[in-house]
Amino acid sequence: MGSWKVRWGINRMEYKVPPGLYGVGEPGEDSPVLITANYKMTFDRLRKELSGVDAWVLIINTRGVNVWCSAGKGTFSAAEIARMIAVTNLSWVVSHRTLVLPQLSAVGVAAHKLLKMSGFRVIYGPVRACDLPDFLEAGMKASPQMRRVNFGFADRLVLIPMELVRVIKFVAAAYLVLFILNFLKIWSVSFVATLPYLGAVITGCVLTPALLPWIPGRSFAWKGWLLGLIWAIALILYSSPSIPSGWNRALVYLLILPALSSCLAVNFTGASTFTSLSGVRRELKVALPAAIISAGLGVILLVLTQFAL
Repeated sequence: MGSWKVRWGINRMEYKVPPGLYGVGEPGEDSPVLITANYKMTFDRLRKELSGVDAWVLIINTRGVNVWCSAGKGTFSAAEIARMIAVTNLSWVVSHRTLVLPQLSAVGVAAHKLLKMSGFRVIYGPVRACDLPDFLEAGMKASPQMRRVNFGFADRLVLIPMELVRVIKFVAAAYLVLFILNFLKIWSVSFVATLPYLGAVITGCVLTPALLPWIPGRSFAWKGWLLGLIWAIALILYSSPSIPSGWNRALVYLLILPALSSCLAVNFTGASTFTSLSGVRRELKVALPAAIISAGLGVILLVLTQFAL
């Protein structure tokens, strides 16, 4: 239930375990030491995969954020690991000086700095926790497959609810504003007339992440804009009689719908292993202003068209 809730953004930042040193099985002074984040879903997955393994698990304080994201944000760091080694007196618990870190934490941990600060050397384990038993059995050696980051269709689908939750409050606020305008007889807008915009939201939050590898191009903003453009053209060509039409409405769709899908698609960069922080920054520097300008022009045209009628 806890995992389901955080997938939908419910109490997400409080789903964590206290940092500290935990034992799995019956660990001793020679048992391996695995480092991970204090995001509870990560910890639970790790414990599940270590069934039958005797190991120490050192949980560091990443403020309830998973390994990959916390490494990118700087909370999964050499300094934090060294601090927890000192706090838990790990040097007295184990006889060796080796730590096994998740491969996806490498972006945030400078191994040479950690060695200097703590005296422990770093070995990067596999990408996925399910490979840990085989990794440990092989003398802490990872196969090429263990190093490969897969981000398949199912992996993307399970992250889509979080993307939807982010925009639900904005959609609800937009409908509240439209309700008030209708109630005050300032602007009469039917629910059917809002469907094209809801479609753009679904295109950016659901279709773009689901179809990510198959959409041409590298930029998430471009991928979302392209699907949004296809959606807009489909509406212009095949819209039902209940949806307003005409050249002005077609131009509104072309200006707003792709821009809306593009902005929402960019949000998924934080959930995808396809991206880098520098790449996202470059993308936002160009794509976000362009989308805002396009959508802004579309809104102005929409308002002018509405009041002209």
